[in-house]
Amino acid sequence: MVSVSSEVFGDLADRKVVVVGDLMLDRFLWGQVRRVSPEAPVPIVDLERETRSVGGAANVARNLSGLGLQVALVGVTGADPGRDLLLAELATANLDSDGVLIARDRGTTIKTRVLGNCRQMLRIDEEQPTPLPESDRKRLLTVATARLAQADALLLSDYAKGTLTEELCRTLIALARGRGLPVLVDPKGKDFGRYAGATLITPNRGELALAAGVAAQDLDALVAAGSVMRDTLNLESLVLTLSEQGLILIEADGNHRIPATAREVYDVSGAGDTVIATFAAGLAAGLRRIDTAHLANLAAGIVVGKTGTAPITARELLAAFNEEAACGQAAKIRDAEEAQAQVRRWQAAGERVVFTNGCFDLLHVGHVTYLERARRYGRRLVVGLNTDTSVRRLKGPERPLIGQADRARVLAALAAVDAVVLFDQDTPLMLIKQLRPDVLAKGADYREEQVVGAAEVKSWGGQVALVPLVEDRSTTGIIARMNGN
Repeated sequence: MVSVSSEVFGDLADRKVVVVGDLMLDRFLWGQVRRVSPEAPVPIVDLERETRSVGGAANVARNLSGLGLQVALVGVTGADPGRDLLLAELATANLDSDGVLIARDRGTTIKTRVLGNCRQMLRIDEEQPTPLPESDRKRLLTVATARLAQADALLLSDYAKGTLTEELCRTLIALARGRGLPVLVDPKGKDFGRYAGATLITPNRGELALAAGVAAQDLDALVAAGSVMRDTLNLESLVLTLSEQGLILIEADGNHRIPATAREVYDVSGAGDTVIATFAAGLAAGLRRIDTAHLANLAAGIVVGKTGTAPITARELLAAFNEEAACGQAAKIRDAEEAQAQVRRWQAAGERVVFTNGCFDLLHVGHVTYLERARRYGRRLVVGLNTDTSVRRLKGPERPLIGQADRARVLAALAAVDAVVLFDQDTPLMLIKQLRPDVLAKGADYREEQVVGAAEVKSWGGQVALVPLVEDRSTTGIIARMNGN
């Protein structure tokens, strides 16, 4: 696997990808399920809030932007309230909407998902999946052609809603390839012939099965069909995505199976968008396709652990790569922003997060027992660790005895600890507010009113836990015995 660093993603800032395809608005209705309807055997969702995000080709664009690329988005909406909401979400995501045209006799595609207890229970689609009229196709082609003049790649996001007709696909692919640009396609439909000449396409198991006429359960048949299709369509690569089983990169020199990363699948919405966006970013960065496939697989593993249509970011992807490369406990050591994102993922998956803090200088059995007990109040334990500077302010110039890097690494080696975050302030209050844990744990030698952050945690519905300590075990005592006192 190629070495990946922040410089790789930094180099993407001057690269532009033109994204053409079906634009959607994703709407989410969130609530709690506590009972079953007396009218029918269905759960009742007590609605608590509504959120919106961009979907379809717009979500591909949002993923590309999150990875650091410039994006020119081209597509259509209706002249309706859905358009206004979609444009507002594009603005929030800092995406340019100048290429978003209004189509005649067409509404904005909206997908409404109902979630109970953070699990998707129902989806309602508002759409008109018919081919665009010729006049709209011509306007769309004109806009896309103008943007290709300054582009580094073309990405076609086909959701079979009528934007990417066969004629438009063939014309755009020919234009881009004529300029020497790579063309990436997320395909749909029974006939992939419209994508002939593209650089790569990324069908999932069901999409390839439909287009090739083979059983979706027969992986060997799918791979064989994909290999034939790659040759027939004159593609450089075909990427078969397999959801929780990873992906297979099919190329002229053979097939490369990349297993899924070991993450909990929570919501697959938009995972395909993330895969193709990461491929575009990797190729733009000059990475080999096999290395890009590995990154795309990591990216998909991140977004399926989020709820709703969520994009990937360069920071998250780099962290995931580094975590995988570490292959051990050191990956638990995170900065505050990385820890915040991880805590949100754990909480979205229904996992109760416990936070505690301390200096943990000269780690001993009292510390280990305390951390094990603290973790029992939840599913995940995050440890806020004082930096060397803050330890000196709190305990004097002779402390700490062990430097912050070593203290963090030893804590990370403990099975009870899921994340370690260094903080430089005298108290962890700022970090607690950022992470918003479900449980704040502190030693039972404190009273609740003395615990920093207790009021804040309780204000968002959290709990304060006073954890029993092991008697006659302390760093101060160890130091005293070492000094012969």
